[in-house]
Amino acid sequence: MKKQGNGMTGCSQNHKALIVAMCLSLIAAAISSARATDPLKAGEKLTLQRAIELTLQNHPRVLEAEAEAAAAHARIGEAQAALMPQVYAVGEYIRSTDNPIGNTTYLNPGFIPRITGTLHGGSADAGQSLSTTDNFLTGVGGQQYLFDFGRVHGLLRQRADETRAAQSQVQLTDLDLIFEATQRYFALLAAYQKIKVYEKAVEQRTEQLHDAKVKAQADLTPQIDVLTAQAALARARTNLLDASDDQATARVALDNTMAVSPNAPPYELADVLTYKPVSGNLEVYFASALEHRPDLAILKAQASAAGAQIAEVHSDFFPSAQAVAGYSTMGAGLPAANNFDVGVVVNWPIFNGFRTTRQLDEAKAQQSSIEYAIKDLQLRIWLEVKSAYLHLQTSVERIHQAEDTLAASSGQLELAEKRYNAGLGNIIELTDADRFYIQDNAAYVDALYAYSVTNASLDLATGASLPRGTGK
Repeated sequence: MKKQGNGMTGCSQNHKALIVAMCLSLIAAAISSARATDPLKAGEKLTLQRAIELTLQNHPRVLEAEAEAAAAHARIGEAQAALMPQVYAVGEYIRSTDNPIGNTTYLNPGFIPRITGTLHGGSADAGQSLSTTDNFLTGVGGQQYLFDFGRVHGLLRQRADETRAAQSQVQLTDLDLIFEATQRYFALLAAYQKIKVYEKAVEQRTEQLHDAKVKAQADLTPQIDVLTAQAALARARTNLLDASDDQATARVALDNTMAVSPNAPPYELADVLTYKPVSGNLEVYFASALEHRPDLAILKAQASAAGAQIAEVHSDFFPSAQAVAGYSTMGAGLPAANNFDVGVVVNWPIFNGFRTTRQLDEAKAQQSSIEYAIKDLQLRIWLEVKSAYLHLQTSVERIHQAEDTLAASSGQLELAEKRYNAGLGNIIELTDADRFYIQDNAAYVDALYAYSVTNASLDLATGASLPRGTGK
């Protein structure tokens, strides 16, 4: 039983590790505080930022990652415990026989007490009494870490690096959910916009059907114009039905991402589908990705943890020392015998079948594996950033093309309506122009939605959508 003294070896390393642990605690507290927000209210005008806040506050994936990070942080405290005094007490009462064992030698299997009889030097056959006596023992002891050439401090650094990796995993979960919330928010916006497109189409085609019926009754147009207008109206209503179904599905998907389903209150979207020209250059986006991507931060923290593990294993080639002290009192009655001990215990593995060497090889290989994984991820980040950047440029051009097409089809529809009303055109020409206008209007909505998702993809690839100030 041992009592710990004051170890000076590695003191500065211990202070650094303690500072790292305190910083990690503060970061975790700041993240939790920043995420506290009000629940979704009925009739609320929901912005994209608000949808993201609700997602990061409520989603089980975020809470799961935060719990894992908290567990990793607790392991820092477990590692720190080895640097602190270890104090413990013991108390025993044994009722036993007192027959002498002579000079018998044995290895205690753990359940045979050391007999304290009075004739240990006598014959092993001196007696076989069945009478028993009371035996008492109490004691207190402790031990204090002194030095071990890096095992405890290496473990402490490893746990700190693992905590950083776990907190980066929280950010990676955040990043994925921010993209998911953004994508589903804009999907719902696009669905609303398409409903407006098809509602207008139903309104226009209802008017066309009415005009066709009036003209047919006056024998100004053939009956086929009425049937053509009826078919066009039916198709428009079918498109509106599909758009309504898409809107309902998109709302359920967004509710799911915000983790407010199945009892989500009614709300309205506050943002609109829009776009802006692409700014920035590819090199700046790539540099931002290397700085902010949580998955890269995870691998870097894991590589650092692997380096700390190498230091842990390497320490087994050298001795470790600890101060010990204890006090005990024992006897078969009162007064009991009092004893104390104090000293230093040094352990030095001499030969263990090359296990330490093999463990060191394993730790170095593991670190090399992580370093190669970092290089692989950097290549993939470049691919993801460049692809998203090119897609974003293309999406802007597609919007411009959709705008030009919609303007042309709008003019075509206007001219077709004038020609039909003047008796110069037929119903086929009018419904064709109307169909093209509806399709081009829906295509314009799709182009705006594609831009919004592509822009979110670039933010995902660069890590730009993560809230700043929460640490990397």
